[in-house]
Amino acid sequence: MTGAPEPIRVEVAYARPDVQVIVPLGVAEETSAAAAIEASGLLEKFPEIDLAVNKIGIFGKACGVDQPLRQGDRVEIYRPLIADPKESRRQRAAKKGEEKA
Repeated sequence: MTGAPEPIRVEVAYARPDVQVIVPLGVAEETSAAAAIEASGLLEKFPEIDLAVNKIGIFGKACGVDQPLRQGDRVEIYRPLIADPKESRRQRAAKKGEEKA
């Protein structure tokens, strides 16, 4: 008997300063990251998420919305940065230099 293939287990994660949500899902193998995000219900729960703006990744490694998923993947939806990391580092270094002087 050959039935439908077993779904793979994945998670979709999103966090704000006030709340963190991880939604476990069973999806078909090769489901795209975008399809998993849609299926998670997070787009309805958090209307600020815009996949045209928010970057996504799998376990901290950036990927595109068309990335096919594998067993155990965690799709992460990232919020836009509020500060440029390079500029923040420059400001900290400059401040440290002033303190030494």
